[in-house]
Amino acid sequence: QAQLVESGGGLVQAGGSLRLSCAASGSIFSINAMGWHRQAPGKQRELVADITSGGSTNYADSVKGRFAISRDNAKNTVYLQMSSLKPEDTAVYYCNARGLVTTARVMKDYWGQGTQVTVSS
Repeated sequence: QAQLVESGGGLVQAGGSLRLSCAASGSIFSINAMGWHRQAPGKQRELVADITSGGSTNYADSVKGRFAISRDNAKNTVYLQMSSLKPEDTAVYYCNARGLVTTARVMKDYWGQGTQVTVSS
């Protein structure tokens, strides 16, 4: 089994920055991809960014040039540096580990509990 724990959310003014962190813990053998999704009130959950174990990244068009995802494979931790934040970035941000393989060689996807990001205008 594994768990994802997020941190770093909060309230920030438009134009400001925040850094989210997500650490995976437990009996982990490997993780294929880690990423961040977000869900605003009344909207569907959407991909923000993800990164493979090899470092390949993928971003939603709405955050390109403003957000940067990175990963520390040794720590099973993924980060999301968010800059030039806009009110429309307000959402609950969820960490995701895709293709996490435990030491028992069981593979499944995991989600964190979510962290609130609020951007005031």
